Amino acid sequence: MKGVDQADVERVVRAALAEDLGPEGDITTLATVDPGSTASARLVSRQHGVAAGLPVAAYVFDVVGEGRVHVELLVVDGDRVQPGDVLATVTGPLRALLTAERTALNLVGHLSGVASLTRAWADAVEGTGARVRDTRKTMPGLRALEKYAVRMGGGVNHRMSLSDAALVKDNHVVAAGGVVPAFERVRAQYPGVPLEIEVDTVEQAREVIAAGADLVLLDNMTPDAMRQVVTLTAGRARLEASGRLSLDNARAVAETGVDYLAVGALTHSAPVLDIGLDM
Repeated sequence: MKGVDQADVERVVRAALAEDLGPEGDITTLATVDPGSTASARLVSRQHGVAAGLPVAAYVFDVVGEGRVHVELLVVDGDRVQPGDVLATVTGPLRALLTAERTALNLVGHLSGVASLTRAWADAVEGTGARVRDTRKTMPGLRALEKYAVRMGGGVNHRMSLSDAALVKDNHVVAAGGVVPAFERVRAQYPGVPLEIEVDTVEQAREVIAAGADLVLLDNMTPDAMRQVVTLTAGRARLEASGRLSLDNARAVAETGVDYLAVGALTHSAPVLDIGLDM
């Protein structure tokens, strides 16, 4: 998985399995399935969407099967899929397949859902020059994987953590006594760190751009106001639209000339892509 530390995958999978198996393991499967039974199954998409997280699902089967489950991935993360598409096949001990099934499907369904929603946003702004960007509105513990899924859907990532980059928001502005003082204080203390500052008005945007800001978040601005900021910026800073965004207005916002659309919904509101395991 490009851009994802394998340690993050292992941490998430082992935590999910510990939660799922409990102290006694899969007691239903242990009671009903002969230990020598083997089987094959297919991961099948039930919906149109974008695949993401198939290597994560494969790792679930590998852990549960202790290396005895063979997984063949038939599509690549980022591929568009449709109902009936076989995404992967799994072969091995039947106990392992049944025990791993729900954990694997939970993870691949969620990540594919994130990628699918991101793809819808990316398609909506295609050709405008704007990119769809995620936020830190992720599920605790899943940020690395969810941001990977955003990339698989055609989006780009914002910062991974609070220490990767500075983002001066409205409460920071209040604490510092204004947008320019807030900008200057962060820049003075962390001169080499990427810095984005949130503004609510065209005048605030004018002030921070004059102060040297190179990334400005336009919070809840109208398209007309965004166009004004794009004009006064004249390429001196990158601009990111945030707030009041929907798939219905995404293209109109992108056509104002902003560089990014910040969409928290990519991760906090993505519906699961329905993927099943068919024996």
